Amino acid sequence: MNTSGDRDWERAWRILRQAIAQHAFPGASAAITLGDDVVALCGFGRFTYEHHAPEVSGETSFDLASLTKVLSATAMAMILQQRGLLDLEQPVTEVLPEFGTEGDRRAVLVRHLLAHTSGLPAYERLFERAASREVLISAACRIPLLAAPGERVDYSDIGFIVLGEALERLAGEAIDRFCTREVFGPLAMSRTGFRPLREARDQIPPTCDDREFRHRIIQGEVHDENASVMGGVSAHAGMFAPAADIARFAQCMLRGGAPIFRPETVRLFTPPQPVRAGYARGLGWDRVSQPSQSGRYFSAAAYGHLGFTGTSLWIDPERRLSITLLTNRTWPDAQSQHIKLVRPAFHDAVVEVLGV
Repeated sequence: MNTSGDRDWERAWRILRQAIAQHAFPGASAAITLGDDVVALCGFGRFTYEHHAPEVSGETSFDLASLTKVLSATAMAMILQQRGLLDLEQPVTEVLPEFGTEGDRRAVLVRHLLAHTSGLPAYERLFERAASREVLISAACRIPLLAAPGERVDYSDIGFIVLGEALERLAGEAIDRFCTREVFGPLAMSRTGFRPLREARDQIPPTCDDREFRHRIIQGEVHDENASVMGGVSAHAGMFAPAADIARFAQCMLRGGAPIFRPETVRLFTPPQPVRAGYARGLGWDRVSQPSQSGRYFSAAAYGHLGFTGTSLWIDPERRLSITLLTNRTWPDAQSQHIKLVRPAFHDAVVEVLGV
């Protein structure tokens, strides 16, 4: 455990310890930044519920699940946009002809994929009928729209699978190589990336005992089945990182993007995007709604994202605050939903401790 200052963190840590005792998740890691400082970096619990399992520390890497969407795909889109290689208003079919032009498909813009307003469905079990990355991406590009583009928000893994392929074609490079060089390297996120080395897998908490698809314990390889078929590299899931690295990314955003983004790029991607009906998201980023997993205190300017495995990042530029919480709440079978109560309570406690 590593904290700075004279603050009484126990009221926040107690929430995580109680959650572990109630089997919300076996382990958790948290990183909190305020201003230019990392004010807390802590680990709690163990890799699994067994008493002999390794302990979690603030340096433990977790399967980030959908935090991948902001740390890789959205970051890549931001860089390509500010270099003039990505046009948010470009029809997707101009980049990916296989996406098709029938019906409303020609009206789906890159902006729609980022804002989850493309009309594509949230999820499809493509792994059940696609045995390779190429076949799965092709299947994702053919999935029918459920709504007109820009009509409503449907948070969509499918949309980000399509987006990832579009970004790779625009960059002429795979998303993992691009982000390692352009994002993780400049921010000294040395333990962040896709496809952990086999010898490092036992240093990562397992996410599930998969008895339906892979028929083994999933540890140090991506939990998401579609991403697994894609070789562990996708725009929607597949990244692993410790909380300390994600805190570095959050501080980059709080600095206005330096050294990898321009301030105007951050201002373009993080605000709510136009949608005809319902709740609006940013470009790649989620926004505070009520009730919110960010809790009661984050400002209307805040943005963040969640991950299915029990991960989250919330950033509040008004308070110059970020909170990263990583867990493996899916162990062993993803049945527990208690994380939905833990997250907002933990965020509230942190803000109260900081007095911001």
